Order: sequence, then structure tokens, then C-alpha cells
Amino acid sequence: MAEVKTIAKSTAGSTLADVLALVLDKGIVIAGDIQIKLADVDLLTIKIRLLVAGVDKAKEMGIDWWESDPFLSSKAREAEADEEKIKLEARVKELEAKEKS
Repeated sequence: MAEVKTIAKSTAGSTLADVLALVLDKGIVIAGDIQIKLADVDLLTIKIRLLVAGVDKAKEMGIDWWESDPFLSSKAREAEADEEKIKLEARVKELEAKEKS
């Protein structure tokens, strides 16, 4: 009689979603330096740092630059517009004062 072999499946494997959730929850850092030297003289050094983490984890680590970037945050755009408005109003008052004297 012929022997029948079955292929066993692993049900304990991680899916891509599981791995991604873990990386975003814990964070991962990739760091590297590129140096170009000629006769032991540094011509160029490039430091590369990449952090992949969820927003909550990044904030926990003190990283929140996107909140003050006007291209990414509507609050930052509003603050920038308010600042510009104050500068323009001050300039108009200055010019009006010069005109009156």
C-alpha cells in the first residue's frame, strides 16, 4: 500500500499585518553612515537615520515635528497665517503713521 504524505501548515505564523502592528507599536530604528575619504581626508559624511513608529509611540519618544509643519498640520498653517497677519497689520500701522507725519 502506498504511503500518503500530507503537507503541514503552520498556523502560528505572523501575518504582515501582525508584523506591521508590532513595528508601529514598538518602533524600529535604522541607522547608517556613509563616508567618502580620499587619502584619509574626509570629503563627505552622510548620516542616515530612519525611525518607523506609530504616532503614539513617536509622541511618547518626544517626536512631534509634524504638528508644527504647516504643510502637514492645519493648526500650524493657521498659526503661521495669524503670525503673518500680525506682521502685516504692524506694517500698515507703521506706513499710516509715516503718511500722517
